[in-house]
Amino acid sequence: MKMLFSFSLGKKEDVLTYETLQNLQKFLEDGKNAREFATDDTTKSIIGDVQLLTNKPVLYVCNVDENSIKNGNQWIAKIEEMAKNEGAEVVVLAAQIEADINELETFEEREIFLEELGLTEPGVNRLIRKAYDLLKLQTYFTAGVKEVRAWTIGQGWTAPQAAGVIHTDFEKGFIRAEVIKYEDYIHYGSEVKVKEAGKLSVEGKEYVVKDGDIMHFRFNV
Repeated sequence: MKMLFSFSLGKKEDVLTYETLQNLQKFLEDGKNAREFATDDTTKSIIGDVQLLTNKPVLYVCNVDENSIKNGNQWIAKIEEMAKNEGAEVVVLAAQIEADINELETFEEREIFLEELGLTEPGVNRLIRKAYDLLKLQTYFTAGVKEVRAWTIGQGWTAPQAAGVIHTDFEKGFIRAEVIKYEDYIHYGSEVKVKEAGKLSVEGKEYVVKDGDIMHFRFNV
């Protein structure tokens, strides 16, 4: 068997890497995806370094008709079973319905349209959430007089790392972050009322950002 991966053997770690990749090659030659290969923390890191396409996270998007979006069908069931075996994800949507939703001008019109179809939200919303979860991403917000912006970061990022997405100076000179939880903002309706209720928190460098946090950074460079 010809080895697809080449490197020199020396340390104990090199032997483990060789054995792992050799087993992986046999697995791939059976027509299976690398993401299905059983790993522990060590071998997962080894395989990750190889950057195989079939080790990338996968999301299957099923485009179906109006009836199937509500009741499902045999093909969706087959895709879901395949995805389960691969450790992949599935989202079901109807492209025609999504196109019709985009033609509607107001939020109220879209809500009525979805209600008539027996749906709670557009399929594209589910698609975005599934993609973010699969890629281990999340969103935080900054709000000012001129604009409100959403910023994409990795799950588990600290406040300085999140600030660095806006500008590297924010991370280098990070002092603190003023944080409002999304749920608190929705409940109280404004930043002023959140502060009055004592729900604004001041966080330091170790703070791990939560999905939906509304943040204001203090920094000095």
